[in-house]
Amino acid sequence: MIAVILNNKICNPPDVNPKKTAFYAINLIINDNRILARGLYSVVSMTAHRDELLCNNNRGMDLELLSQHRSFPQVTKMKHFINLEIDRQSKVLRWLVLGIAVLVLAFSVIEVFSFSFTNIVILAVSIFVSALISKYEVKIPGTGIIFAPKIVIAFWGIIWLGVPGGTLLAACASLASLGAFRNRKSAWLSVISTDVFCTFNSAAIYYNTLGYLTSLQPAIGGENPLVPYEVIIAGFFMTLTHYVMHSMLSFISSLLENGPPNRHKLRAIFLMPAASHAVSLFPTILSFLTFNHFGIEFGLVIVPIAVIGNLAYKIHSRRLEQHTKQISEASRIHLATVEALATAIDARDQVGVGHVRRTQLYSVGLGTVMGLPEDDVNALRTGALLHDIGKLAVPDHILNKPGRLTPAEMEKAKIHSSVSASMLEKVGFEYPVVPTVKYHHECWDGSGYPEGLKGSNIPLTARILSVADAYDTLRGARPYRGAVSREDACNFLRAGAGTQFDPNIVSTFLRNLRSFDAEVDSQGLSYKFEADKLNAPAQSAVPNYVEQIKRANREVFTLYEMARDFSSSLNLDETLSLFTKKVAEFVPFDTCLVYLIDETNEFATAVYADGKHATELKGKRVKVGDGATGYVLEKCKSIENVDPALDFAIADIEMGKNYVAMASLPLLADEKLIGAVSLYSSELAIYEEEHLRLLETISRIAADAICKSVQHAATEIYALTDPMTGLPNARSLQMHFDKETARAKRSGNNFQLLVLDLDGFKAVNDTFGHKTGDKMLKEISKVIRGELRDYDFLARYGGDEFVAIIPDAEGSSVIELCRRIEAAVNAFSLPVGEDNFARVGVSLGSAGYPNHGETFDHMIIAADKAMYLTKAFHKQRNARLEEQLSPKSESESTNSDSGTTVHEIAECDIILPATFENDVIVELDESHIIAYATVN
Repeated sequence: MIAVILNNKICNPPDVNPKKTAFYAINLIINDNRILARGLYSVVSMTAHRDELLCNNNRGMDLELLSQHRSFPQVTKMKHFINLEIDRQSKVLRWLVLGIAVLVLAFSVIEVFSFSFTNIVILAVSIFVSALISKYEVKIPGTGIIFAPKIVIAFWGIIWLGVPGGTLLAACASLASLGAFRNRKSAWLSVISTDVFCTFNSAAIYYNTLGYLTSLQPAIGGENPLVPYEVIIAGFFMTLTHYVMHSMLSFISSLLENGPPNRHKLRAIFLMPAASHAVSLFPTILSFLTFNHFGIEFGLVIVPIAVIGNLAYKIHSRRLEQHTKQISEASRIHLATVEALATAIDARDQVGVGHVRRTQLYSVGLGTVMGLPEDDVNALRTGALLHDIGKLAVPDHILNKPGRLTPAEMEKAKIHSSVSASMLEKVGFEYPVVPTVKYHHECWDGSGYPEGLKGSNIPLTARILSVADAYDTLRGARPYRGAVSREDACNFLRAGAGTQFDPNIVSTFLRNLRSFDAEVDSQGLSYKFEADKLNAPAQSAVPNYVEQIKRANREVFTLYEMARDFSSSLNLDETLSLFTKKVAEFVPFDTCLVYLIDETNEFATAVYADGKHATELKGKRVKVGDGATGYVLEKCKSIENVDPALDFAIADIEMGKNYVAMASLPLLADEKLIGAVSLYSSELAIYEEEHLRLLETISRIAADAICKSVQHAATEIYALTDPMTGLPNARSLQMHFDKETARAKRSGNNFQLLVLDLDGFKAVNDTFGHKTGDKMLKEISKVIRGELRDYDFLARYGGDEFVAIIPDAEGSSVIELCRRIEAAVNAFSLPVGEDNFARVGVSLGSAGYPNHGETFDHMIIAADKAMYLTKAFHKQRNARLEEQLSPKSESESTNSDSGTTVHEIAECDIILPATFENDVIVELDESHIIAYATVN
């Protein structure tokens, strides 16, 4: 089966012989399952995701990764098969040892019945003492060697009570020492059976050695020493046998279950037990010497000492436990305080709750996998929590800036690592936290900060923290970007390996990322969980401290942004749009209306609307004192949670029924009312005090900007508009002339410039006053504007003069236009009092582009000449009319000299000088055009 899988399911490299590999694997499965797994791994390791397959030297992890990879669907079956084989061999070994132990215990129990009463009492007392002291283990200071009393008791039982007594004592002592395995029957059965098996065999070696040495005693001769040498030699072989058998059983069990142990495990299996057994031999010989000298009655002293010692130890343990609990609680509080501080700093940076904890898990996991000393791991554990504490020295507007930092801002942000180190130096950590934090932004190629360290000169813990911090920072959302996917974050680390990051650390991190992420998920710190919290709708309940800190700093940054943006914006629509946008970031609404009060202070108009029904509501007028917003405008006081229908009922707008909550606030600039902002919501039940506080804060800043924008708009209007007539002024005329000139040059078309001057306007001012004259100018401008096309341009040039620009006009169309203007102006009369009316006439002059000039000055001079020539014709005509209507001929209907009628005089042609034959001159009387010509 294995051969089929290897031949058909695994893509072998060209240089691997599938048949040989399969044969090799089948043979190895009989002998060593782990070697089979490693052999299988050697076949597939050259396929895709080699780094992932290398993530652990453990056989189980190799097969686990293989089984999860889509390219090897049959590996799961092989893994299951090999695991079954492992379990079978391990169980065989355990049950074999357990069976021998049971037989040995049965033999020992049977042999006890042949003991004398004294030996039975000694056995019982020994069992009682072993139950008291066997559960304790003493670590010899400065050596790491553990002294196990249960071994001494077993050896003492062998020497004094023989093989049965020593075996039973070993079983009882082992049972008493297994408090940690009470809920794991298979574990304590294995330990007891191993101790019984080893003790029985060491007892047999002891008595065989002792018998052999005793038989040699007559040949050796000499006086009996204080401690017979045969006991010492036999005890040595007893100890050696116990050690060898115990270590070999542990090694075989570990080999079957976990594969060949690593260096640390070999040390735990062989080296430490050797030292413990060697130490146990000395108290065993000492106890033999004591009992041999004082007799077995010395046990009467040992028993009370054991009881009192056990009681004293329990009292001490309880006190120590309480003290340890206090220390642990203080340590927990300290750690929780540090974590809360670090989380608060991250919240100030708009970072989620889990950043420092995940960075800690990644860093500590990396340090553990790489076999770092305990001090370095502790440095990573603490440094990961506090690595960004120096951000307290970085301004909020830099930390929360949504865009790219400027070089100056980047330099300011870089100081946080040095500040962090300076703050932590005051704490005095026993492990290297300060260099870990200070240099975690150094780069492998030397381009980092704060000191530009390079390669291995960067502390190892700082290099580890750098990788962990970079990965988690990428996976989380930030104010200036969204969260990055796991694949993209891994690609970023791979791309930075050898430049920004230590390549070996990056490789190790990626190989073990799966297990790190599993630990993160088990702690409830997964990225998906944090994203769900960020995307969850805001709750009405009081938010946690992290959210409160984030909101406070976001408010500060928003106000900073508003002050900056408002200062650079003079356009009213842009200012109002920015205002409602910032309001929406903190205060929910469905519709927002910004009202500005008019010059009369009687009405306010919704100059800007945002949200639902914005188109319908924009331009809505509210009378001061009417409705909710009118009340705010009248009293200059904010209101909240009144019926929104109050605002809409006045205008008979049914949409007011759709809203549930409302809040309105006056807009005050320099303590002067300029308008109000009203919010309407169809979902929010009520607007809370916090909403109003934020709205008031934002409105206070916005009001000044809105006032400046309004003033700027008015100034801009007055700069280009005549305030009396509302027409464009001379400056606007010049700008429009430039635009029309550019258009004419592009298209090759022409345009006409008309100069219009009112006749008799001075008489109106002198007769009826300047206010009537101003009103006459305003009304006449409307009359003239009414005769022009929509795209014709009319401006007040100064005094009683107007200038019009008529695009795409020929001579005949200009004559027709002048007739209409003449008729309209002459037909207009302004009522003054009850029976009086004021009237004016008009004189026009025209110049065409480009025939009469290409600049504004040339065109206006040409048209002005034509206009004044027209005025001259008017005077000539009026003089002739007065002459014909003199008193001496009032009774006659004709002129006695010429015989020309008044009507004929009005209809006659005026002969123009030859010098003016190229410019248009239009002469008007009070009813119609009587002559026109062209002049230069």
